[in-house]
Amino acid sequence: MYQVIARKYRPQAFEELVSQEHVRTTLENAINASRIAHGYIFSGQRGTGKTTVARIMARCLNCIEGPTNKPCDNCASCREVTAGNSVDVIEIDAASNRGINEMRELREGVRYRPARDRFKVFIIDEAHQITSEAFNALLKTLEEPPEWAVFILCTTESHKIPVTIGSRCQQFSFRSVDFQDLVTRMKWICEQEGITADEESLSLLAHAGEGSVRDSLSALDQAIACCGNTLSATEVRGLLGLFSLDMMGQVTGAIKAGTSQAMLEIVGELERNGASLQHFCRELGRHFRNLLVVKITGAGTRLVAASSSEQAQMASLSATFSEEDLTRYLNLTLDLFRQLQYSLQPRLHMELGLLRLVHAGKLQKIEEAIANLGPSTAARVAPSSVATSASARSIAPAAARPQQAPPPPPSAPKPQVTEGSLQAKLHAQLMEMNMTFTADAVENSTITETGSEITFTAPIEWKLALSEADLRKGLSEIGMGARRIKIVTGVVGAAPAVAAPKQDSGPKLDDEVSQRALAHPEVQRFQKAFPEAEVRQVRDLKE
Repeated sequence: MYQVIARKYRPQAFEELVSQEHVRTTLENAINASRIAHGYIFSGQRGTGKTTVARIMARCLNCIEGPTNKPCDNCASCREVTAGNSVDVIEIDAASNRGINEMRELREGVRYRPARDRFKVFIIDEAHQITSEAFNALLKTLEEPPEWAVFILCTTESHKIPVTIGSRCQQFSFRSVDFQDLVTRMKWICEQEGITADEESLSLLAHAGEGSVRDSLSALDQAIACCGNTLSATEVRGLLGLFSLDMMGQVTGAIKAGTSQAMLEIVGELERNGASLQHFCRELGRHFRNLLVVKITGAGTRLVAASSSEQAQMASLSATFSEEDLTRYLNLTLDLFRQLQYSLQPRLHMELGLLRLVHAGKLQKIEEAIANLGPSTAARVAPSSVATSASARSIAPAAARPQQAPPPPPSAPKPQVTEGSLQAKLHAQLMEMNMTFTADAVENSTITETGSEITFTAPIEWKLALSEADLRKGLSEIGMGARRIKIVTGVVGAAPAVAAPKQDSGPKLDDEVSQRALAHPEVQRFQKAFPEAEVRQVRDLKE
């Protein structure tokens, strides 16, 4: 009868273990020094060797040449433990034997000496599923067992083991198996089985295992059944539902080129192929994480689960982005993945999330915007991060401006939009949006634009009809949604009253030091790039 690879190549001695050196060294030293505890807890993720080490421990303790850390594999005890039919090594599945009655039977069985071997070993798998009452029934036995009893509890959720049980046992935490160790192990198994597999195929199988030896070997068994004696990376990737670097490269290429259409085509292709959008988003997040790690550490790092050729491709791709960009893309992808978990329209959210990535790639950092304000670029139009109103103004070179007097303060009110044009546009837009009540109020008001603020002056009987939310929607539709809205009571046709500035409310910038600082070309270039900025204080650092 065929035996799966995960069982056929299960380690039978400590030296055959993959990784877990800390567990192996401690147990070997304990056996050599005859310091064998009566209780052990093996915890860790699935497929890392917990039950395997428990069986190896039982063979070491009951070997005819033992206790020894190298069992002979020839005596009756070693052969029976390997076959799983030893009388004195009792394996209990706590998932189906979790009640107090089963624990009482176990406690009764502990009282009797081993039938033949040196120790009676109890291996309790999935120990976290034992009920609280059953654990309480086992407490006294675990604390003071007979000299021939050894308990080994294996669990994937150690936090569910009661503290009273944990304090009576030695605890060992099994780690995830390193990616390269998994690849090496599978390469050796393929050689034993006569299977031809390239590095990329083995990397994909190790990647699917996520640190679990059993999961990786199960994927290898499935790949052999699919591909035969020669494993192809393309077939293995399709079998496991993984996405290639080329597919991920299409996303990063669309981000780099700023092409929104390419992103929509990617989602369409995923839909046509029946791919899971949530799975693709998870893999995309892992891809951005790998690019960020390779960007920081360079190719050849052990922090990325990928072959050397794939890491070389990642290094070439990550060179076109900055760390800040990759961090931003990773955060956006993680947000998208959370949304897809609860979305009723996954395609819509996927398209919107990928378009966000494209737009995020077009953002200009504030440092770059300021750096562009050099002497040679003083006459250019302000960069895109500056307000639109500033880009529409004509900017004179710094050399052409007088050096004695600073430019007028930006806070001085200068209405730029007359009542007629803005009022007509906003009134028509509100009527089109069926907001007639607010539209009538706008028609009976005076609208004044000052800098980035729009003031609505209305009689008392119309003021309550000016809904700020409706006004915001209407202004957004006509391209003025970024302006601040102020609603005041007044007489229609008269400009809103402007409070006279207090004498001591603002900073005094009329001294010689302030005038000299404000006349500096770099300060004037900064004020020109950010017209809404205000200089509040000038301080002499020499004082």
